[in-house]
Amino acid sequence: MKANRQILQLAVPNILSNLTVPLLSSVDTALVGHLSEVYYIGAVAVGSMIFNFVYWGFAFLRMGTTGLTAQAYGNQNQSEMFSILIRALIVALVSSLLLLLLQFPIVKFSLFLVQASPDVEYHAKIYFNIRIFAAPATLSLYAIYGWFLGMQNARYPLYIGLFVNLLNVLASLFFVIGLGMNSNGVALGTVIAQYAGLLLSVFLFLKSYSYLNNQFNWQRILHLEELKRFFKLNFDIFVRTLLLIFVFSFFTAKSAEINDDILAANTILLQLWMLFSYGIDGFAFAAESLVGKYIGAKNEFDTKTIIKMIFYWGLGLGMIFTLIFLAFGKPIVSIYTNMEDVISLAMSFFTWTIFAPIVNSICYIWDGIYLGATASKAMRNSTFIAAIIIFLPTYYLFIDLLGNNGLWLAMILFMIARGLTLTFMAKKHIFNLLAD
Repeated sequence: MKANRQILQLAVPNILSNLTVPLLSSVDTALVGHLSEVYYIGAVAVGSMIFNFVYWGFAFLRMGTTGLTAQAYGNQNQSEMFSILIRALIVALVSSLLLLLLQFPIVKFSLFLVQASPDVEYHAKIYFNIRIFAAPATLSLYAIYGWFLGMQNARYPLYIGLFVNLLNVLASLFFVIGLGMNSNGVALGTVIAQYAGLLLSVFLFLKSYSYLNNQFNWQRILHLEELKRFFKLNFDIFVRTLLLIFVFSFFTAKSAEINDDILAANTILLQLWMLFSYGIDGFAFAAESLVGKYIGAKNEFDTKTIIKMIFYWGLGLGMIFTLIFLAFGKPIVSIYTNMEDVISLAMSFFTWTIFAPIVNSICYIWDGIYLGATASKAMRNSTFIAAIIIFLPTYYLFIDLLGNNGLWLAMILFMIARGLTLTFMAKKHIFNLLAD
C-alpha cells in the first residue's frame, strides 16, 4: 500500500501534466486541420519535427536532473540538490543562446533533409523562425521540471504544465481564429506561453525552496567530479535522445516523401502515440523520482518493490488506452481534421496505433527506472540497437513491399526492441547495482 500511494502521489500529477503536452499539440493540429489547405497540417508537423529534433536533444536537462536530484534528496544533501539545479540552468541558457545563433542553418538544413512540398516548406520555415525565440524559456523549464520531480514534487510541474498549455491554447485560438493567422499564429502562442511558464516556475521555487538559496556556492557548483558525473550522464542521455529523434524525424520525413495526405494521416496517428506515451510516462517519471530516492538512500527492498509496482500500473494504463482506441478510433481521429480523405487514410493504418500502448509501455517504464538509477550508458546502447539494427533495416526491407505499412512496422519493432534490450540489461545495470 505504501508503494502504491507513493507511486500515485507522483504519477497522477505527472500524467495530468504530461497529457497537456500532446493535448496542446492536438489542438494545434486540429486548428490548422480545419483551415482551407492541407499543407498547414504538414507545416506544423514538419516545424514541430524540427523542434523535436532540437529540443528533444536537450531532454537530458530534465531526465538527468531528475535522477541526480532524487539521489541527492534521498541522501539528504541540500548543497548538492541546489548545485544540480544551477548547473542544469547554466547549461540550458548557454545551449539556448547557441540555438538562437544557429537558427538559420538549422532550419535550412532540416528542410533540405525533409524534402516536403514547397507549400509545406514555406510555412514550416515561418513557424520555425517565430517559435525558436522561445528556446531560453523552454530549455530552462526542462531543467526546472526535472529538479522539481527529483525533489519528489510532482505538483509544481503539473501547475506549470497546465498553465503553460492552457495559455498556449488560448493564445493560438486568438491568433488563428481571432486574427485569421495560420501556422504562424500557433508558433507565436507557444513563445508567449513558454516565457509565462518560466516566470511561474521562478515564483513557485521562491515560494517553497528559497531556504536552499543559502547553499549557493560556485566552488561546489563547479566541483570537477560532480561536473564530470553530470556531463557523462547527460551525454549518454543526449545520444540516446538523438537516436529517438532520428527515428521519429525519419518517420515524418519519409511520410512527407510519399505525399501530403500520408503526411497528414501519419501526423494525426503519431499524435495519438504521443498522447498515450505522455500518459504512461507519468509512471515513468514516478519511477525516476522514487528509484533515484531509494538508491540515494541505499534502500534495496523499497527500490525493487517500486520497480515491480510501477510495471503493474504502467501496463494497466497501456491496456486502457488500447481499449479506448479499439472502441473509439474513428471519432478520435475525426477530432483532428474534417477532411474525409485524411480520416479514411488514417483509419486504414489505425491497427498500429491500437496495439502500440501495451507494446510501448514496457520501454517507457524501463526508461524511468534507468534514469532514476542514472544508468544512462545502458539506455544509450539499447536505443542504438533498436534504431540502427532494427528500425532502419526493417524500413528498407519492407517499404517497397508494404508501403506506409512498412514504415509503421519499422516503428513498432523499434519500440519492441527497446523494451526487450532494456529488460535483458536490467540484471547488470539495475539489480546488480542494488546488490552492490
